[in-house]
Amino acid sequence: MEYRKLTNEEIAALKEQMCIAEDWSTIEVTSGFSTEYVRYARFSGTVRIGAFNKVFELAGGIRKHSGLYDVTLHNVTVGDDCCIENVKNYIANYEIGHDTFIENVDIILTDGVSSFGNGVEVSVLSETGGREVLIYDKLSAQAAYVMALYRHRPELISRMREIIGKYVAGISSSMGQIGSYVTIADAGYIKNVKIGSYCKIEGAARLKNGSINSNAYDPVHIGVGVIGDDFIISSGSSVEDGVTFSRCFIGQACKLGHNYSASDSLFFGNCQGENGEACAIFAGPFTVTHHKSTLLIAGMFSFMNAGSGSNQSNHMYKLGPIHQGIMERGAKTASDSYLLWPAKVGAFSLVMGRHVGHQDTSDLPFSYLIEQQNTSYIMPGANLKSVGTIRDAKKWPRRDARKDVDRLDQINYNLLSPYTIQKMLNGLEILKNLQKVSGENSDAYTYQSGKIKRSSLKNGLKYYGMAIDKFLGNSIISRVMKSEFTDIEGLRKAMVPVSEYGEGDWVDISGMIAPKKAVSDVLDDIQNGILDDVDAVNARFSEIHASYYDYEWHWAYKVIEEYYGIDLKEVSAEKLCELIGRWKSSVVGLDNLIYDDARKEFSLNAMTSFGADGDEHVRKEDFMQVRGSFFEANPFVTSVKEHIRVKSELGDKVLEILGRL
Repeated sequence: MEYRKLTNEEIAALKEQMCIAEDWSTIEVTSGFSTEYVRYARFSGTVRIGAFNKVFELAGGIRKHSGLYDVTLHNVTVGDDCCIENVKNYIANYEIGHDTFIENVDIILTDGVSSFGNGVEVSVLSETGGREVLIYDKLSAQAAYVMALYRHRPELISRMREIIGKYVAGISSSMGQIGSYVTIADAGYIKNVKIGSYCKIEGAARLKNGSINSNAYDPVHIGVGVIGDDFIISSGSSVEDGVTFSRCFIGQACKLGHNYSASDSLFFGNCQGENGEACAIFAGPFTVTHHKSTLLIAGMFSFMNAGSGSNQSNHMYKLGPIHQGIMERGAKTASDSYLLWPAKVGAFSLVMGRHVGHQDTSDLPFSYLIEQQNTSYIMPGANLKSVGTIRDAKKWPRRDARKDVDRLDQINYNLLSPYTIQKMLNGLEILKNLQKVSGENSDAYTYQSGKIKRSSLKNGLKYYGMAIDKFLGNSIISRVMKSEFTDIEGLRKAMVPVSEYGEGDWVDISGMIAPKKAVSDVLDDIQNGILDDVDAVNARFSEIHASYYDYEWHWAYKVIEEYYGIDLKEVSAEKLCELIGRWKSSVVGLDNLIYDDARKEFSLNAMTSFGADGDEHVRKEDFMQVRGSFFEANPFVTSVKEHIRVKSELGDKVLEILGRL
């Protein structure tokens, strides 16, 4: 944009409109500038001003013409069609885009050279330090996971800090940025904050040393009473209603509200926090806590829902808050649950009661961890038949609110994956060994300072077996349906994996499920200087995520051979039909268990509080009106029945294809 000096006539007009300047020669304007809409303004330093042609239409029918009214500007560039009015103190050292509305604010300034929250160290997981994560605009859940947990590779961590440091140096400036189409109204103290386009800040109390990465695709909203220091807020997020936070990264499409409090914490895609408190947590994608009495501290979570009164303790003995815990993806807590760190809870498990035994149930996923009379009881695989687990798995993809074209976090929603199936395979070995050592007729078995009842162990063997058959069968069916072949030899060749990665252990890198070897190669490239900027690192994680299904088949191919004791290069059509039969039986069996679990929600006990002042008929009618339908017509129940039908037909179709070979 081209600027020019003010004319003598314009200077005279501005003076008549009660404007003053330290030096009128340091003020520049665009060719479309008019003095008509600049009143009671004070200028110092270098000031550049655009044209004022736009009229803002505000709530309630109020119209305000763009311009400068009752403001003090020092070293500020104002874009076209902005309205800046009633700034109590001043705006200093900022470049403001076009069509931005700023009204009734105290002060907005950049003081010295700032990185706007980039490079702030967050003492996540360990309050006393040792797992610090450097936050920056483009931080992904995957990069943060590596920085926090891969401390056994100090050269890698050092190299990552260098890469981030280079990015931080590149964006540091003595001039702040306020983008275009921004609204800042009724705000207090704003210092060293970079504000992206389309952001709305309404009633914030204090914002200091941070970046708000709003954009046209996914705006950010900051609401009344918010206080934030040393932070990054990503696109699509909202922080409202008295939230206070310090040294925090708030990822894409997160929602914090209702006086939530957080310090030294990381929140990644689609997290929600209301009413409660977070301290030193690593909140992976879809970590949700809504209750006033809930404290999350020094833990790593993802796809997690914290029940009311959930609490953890990281201060076990006398050396301070040095302990940490991990709840793997999908694990959730019931009301008034308690975990004494260190502990590790397996994927998609439910925690009820108080647990102080430092269990590691990571190889017993989908379990219930229940406390009875100060003893922790483990029910392996019980959550595989829970209607809540399936409901959660269906809702997460639908609730991904990220609209930004540049999605920072790589999120895999699969309930069954090489990551969870490998743990079930490990779980089978654990349960069989317990049975072998203590005897099949033992009343209970001891594992990880907890107890497994005999009936729970037998059910765990059954549920894990069904889930493994379901996953491996899904893999075979998917390969058959996607391949072109005319005979069994053609199918055998089509099934041979071609991907580079897949065999061996898999990991869940805070939402991204991937072969450990693929992740390790990325980390080697970072450590060796092949990947030397933050965009390149994110791109490599994105490539791994995009190749998930190719890698998954490579893993499944080897496991099918080992688990069923067959050679897929020589497999017969009859053997494949047998495996599809096992798959069909497991799919229908698990769906029937889920169907039965859902029925509990429609029992007479579930109707207890319905039908006030009426008989049983009134109770049932009231229940139907509130819930929408009785059991058989419930949308979730009908979806389970439909799933059974569709999968049964798919199995029959594949069996027909194989039968022709």
